[in-house]
Amino acid sequence: MPRRTPPQQLDLFDPPCAAGSLPTPQWQSLPDEARLTLTALMTRLILDHADGVDRQRKEVGHDA
Repeated sequence: MPRRTPPQQLDLFDPPCAAGSLPTPQWQSLPDEARLTLTALMTRLILDHADGVDRQRKEVGHDA
């Protein structure tokens, strides 16, 4: 039996036509509430990530 290679990150995202997945809706077609919610979540994700990077730098002794 041949060995399977582990999936790469891009392999985890099928193109819209593959495996019955749905196409991604256009940003402009989303309701206002959905756009506001997604924007808030993405902002929080980016800021949390940046805060984690800053915290790691300080723990290692780098200037932030």
